[in-house]
Amino acid sequence: MTRIQANLVLLLAAAIWGGGFVAQSTAMDDIGPFWFVGLRFAIAAIAVMPFAWLEARRAEVRLTRRDWLSFAAVGLALFAGAITQQIGLLTTTVTNSSFLTGLYVVFVPLITVVALRRYPHWIIWPASGMSLLGIFLMSGGQLANLTPGDLLTIVCAFFWGIQIILAGLFVTSTGRPLALSVTQFAVCSLICLAIAPMTETISFDIVRASYREILYVGLVSSGLAFVLQVIGQRYTTAPQAAIFLSSEALFGSLLGALLLGDVLPPVGYVGCAIIFAAMLMVEVVPELTRRKSRLPAA
Repeated sequence: MTRIQANLVLLLAAAIWGGGFVAQSTAMDDIGPFWFVGLRFAIAAIAVMPFAWLEARRAEVRLTRRDWLSFAAVGLALFAGAITQQIGLLTTTVTNSSFLTGLYVVFVPLITVVALRRYPHWIIWPASGMSLLGIFLMSGGQLANLTPGDLLTIVCAFFWGIQIILAGLFVTSTGRPLALSVTQFAVCSLICLAIAPMTETISFDIVRASYREILYVGLVSSGLAFVLQVIGQRYTTAPQAAIFLSSEALFGSLLGALLLGDVLPPVGYVGCAIIFAAMLMVEVVPELTRRKSRLPAA
C-alpha cells in the first residue's frame, strides 16, 4: 500500500468516526457512558476476532508476550480516550466534541517530543497557539463558557494522541493490525464493563432503546474504522495520520448541524476555522519545506 492509499484509508476512517459522534450523542439519552462504551467495544472485538484469527494463521512469526502487553497498552489509551469523550458528550455538543477531539493533531507531535525524543518541525508551536485560540473562540470568547464536557474532550484528545502514537509504533513493529485491534477493543470493553455496574444502571429496555447506536458505533465506528486506522498507520507517520484522522471534526460538525441542529456562536465558527487551519499547517508546512530543500541550487 502506498502512503497516498494509506492516507485515503485514514480519511475514510475519519468520515466514519464523524458519523459516530451523532450516534454517541443520541445514545446518551438512554444509556450511561460506561455501559455504552463497554458494549460498543465488546461488539467490535467479537466482529473483528474471526479476521484476527485468520491473520494469525497466516503470520510467519508468532506474537510474544511483550507484543500482547504492547497491544494492551494501546487498549488502555483507547479506554481513556473513549470514556472521556463519551462522558464529555453529556454536557457538550457534537460540533464542539468533534473539533476539540481533533486537537490530537497537535498533541501527537508534542507527546512524540517528550516520550520519544523526536523533535517536530517548528510549525508545531504556532499551531499549538492557534489551537488554543480556536478553543477560546469556540467558547464564545469567554473561558467561563467552556462546559465540563468541553474540558473533558480536550483531555480525551490527549489520550487519542497517545493511542495514535502507540498504535503506529506497535502495528509497524509486529505487522499484526487485526490482533492489535481485537486486543485494544477487548481491554477497553472489559474495563468499562467492570466499572459500569458500580456507577450506572442497565436493563433490557435501556439496551433496546439505544441498540441502533450501539450497533453502529460497535460494528462501523469501532470494528471497521479503528481497523482501517491501524492498517493505514502501517504505511504513514503518526503526525501525518493525525492530520487525516482529524478531518473527523469536519464530518462530525456537519452531521451535528444537519441531524441535531447544533449551533455555534458566530465567533465559534472562526474558532473552528482556526483549529482546522492549525491542523493543516502541521502537515502542509513541513511538507513544503522538505520539497524546497530537495530543489537543486540555481
